[in-house]
Formats: sequence, C-alpha cells, structure tokens
Amino acid sequence: MHLDHNGIIGYHQASEDQLLLIVNGDGSVRTSDSDQLPIQAGQAVFWKKGEWHETKTTNGLTAIVIESSSLNPDRFLTALSVK
Repeated sequence: MHLDHNGIIGYHQASEDQLLLIVNGDGSVRTSDSDQLPIQAGQAVFWKKGEWHETKTTNGLTAIVIESSSLNPDRFLTALSVK
C-alpha cells in the first residue's frame, strides 16, 4: 500500500489479525489505547482482529499489509543478546 503526502487510513477495526510493515517513509499509528506513535521504514505494527487503529503520514509511506487469522508475530521475532 502507498500513502501519499498527508495520507491517512482512517480509524477502523481490523477485520483479521493484521501486520503493517513499513518499507519506505514514515508516519504514525494510533489505537484505542494509544495516542499517535511514530513509525518509520524498517518497523512493523501488529493489530489483533477487532482492534481499532489508524495510520497516517505527512511525508508519505509505503507499506506491506498482511491480514490472516493465523498470523503469529512471535514467529518473526528474534532474540538479541548484547555482550
């Protein structure tokens, strides 16, 4: 998906579990539990089915959106060890 300058995907409920992967650009997201949180290329957001959310950008952004009832974000996380 691509949002142009001052683009917005208005406040709505996720129809399935949803993963938003920011590929290029930056913007912000919010949920019913948070104010606008900044997001940029290389970051991702996970929303559960039924969760209210919004995505917007001032400068524009490109993202990949994956929706599925079988999404499990824990499968994609890796542990980092700092020495």
